Amino acid sequence: MEKRTALYAGTFDPFTNGHLDIVQRAIKLFDELTILVAVSPTKTPTLSTERRMAILGELFKDEPRVRIAHWDGLVVEYARQNGMGHIVRGLRPTGDFEVEFQMASMNRKINSQLDTVFLMTSEKLYYVSSSLVKEVWQHGGDISLFVPPLVDAEMKKLKG
Repeated sequence: MEKRTALYAGTFDPFTNGHLDIVQRAIKLFDELTILVAVSPTKTPTLSTERRMAILGELFKDEPRVRIAHWDGLVVEYARQNGMGHIVRGLRPTGDFEVEFQMASMNRKINSQLDTVFLMTSEKLYYVSSSLVKEVWQHGGDISLFVPPLVDAEMKKLKG
């Protein structure tokens, strides 16, 4: 039986409990999941790519089916080069569907062997986004309810 591999890509700046929920559910569906830290030329991240990868590596050090990587090109090209058949995406009830459907359609057109699997975000976390978490953090708010403890500690270090 062929190994079922999937890719979960994002900037993860910062990695939230919503992201964690999607990873935990995706590893029940796939034999191997690569969390791909996407390097976007249009975004200036709070945490470096290396730091985000190190945090993810620490968060998932006890989960042998999770790999951590980074990429500055098209996610579909990473999937093709690494023989992956699925992209995992989380959907929130906040207007994500139209954008995600368009992206999944474009990805499928570029790589017809690639399927996108949508996982509905937990009803307890649907409002959490990296952008909102970062905004709360930038204004000195407590983000501990929205991110794993390791991420919270890292963000507190940045504030000094």
